[in-house]
Amino acid sequence: MAVIAVYSVKGGVGKTTIAANLAWTSAAKSRRHTLLWDLDATGGAAFLFGLDEPRKPRAGKLFDAKAEPRKLIRPSGYDRLDILPADESLRDLESRFLALGKKKRLAKLADTLGREYERIILDCPPVLNEISAQVIRAADLVIVPLPPSPLSRRALEIIQQDLRDNHRKHPPILPVLSMFDARRRLHKQLREEEAATWPLIPMASVVEQGAECNQPVGAFAPNSPAAQGFARLWTAIERKLAQIRAEKN
Repeated sequence: MAVIAVYSVKGGVGKTTIAANLAWTSAAKSRRHTLLWDLDATGGAAFLFGLDEPRKPRAGKLFDAKAEPRKLIRPSGYDRLDILPADESLRDLESRFLALGKKKRLAKLADTLGREYERIILDCPPVLNEISAQVIRAADLVIVPLPPSPLSRRALEIIQQDLRDNHRKHPPILPVLSMFDARRRLHKQLREEEAATWPLIPMASVVEQGAECNQPVGAFAPNSPAAQGFARLWTAIERKLAQIRAEKN
């Protein structure tokens, strides 16, 4: 089992879109039993799969001592892919963590869920607090989406500094150029100068269409550049996970 966190301290970087499409790629292409776990109170991950909002907000109770995660998990409509949706009860998730006083509560829940799932994809909120600290402790790999912009680059630097200052042992980071448009000078310059080896997700209308029709891009436009970008990113993730396992052994 491996936990892959899609995380940034900056919103609007394509985080939920990447998490949802990676989860589908893991299940559909790698044939792995996969859980997409939404930790963002806005609930975007379930929306992208066309799931209705829960009648009662219960996602926050998942972190209580006697919670049963299986009761909240919902099928995505695709083989080998389930979703643990978010709701407004996650607004006070940080205070729940602090009240529990257990620094690895998220990691222990992930270990429990790992008995059923080979890959757990975390769609994380754009915060820098106890929630992000729990994510770092639980994750085997952190994906950081970066649209080519100075603010996004700054967000990456903030994450890197936080890891240096507060996490002696932390998972590797894999930056990903998201919303990339080769026609734009700044995008092209960043790609050539700093991010030549980073995985890339192009800016494409088909990604927006996925949100409109509530489907992963690979399910309805498998030959599109965006679908191929998600597939290449997932291949890079699997290679990185294999490298991590080899180094541990």
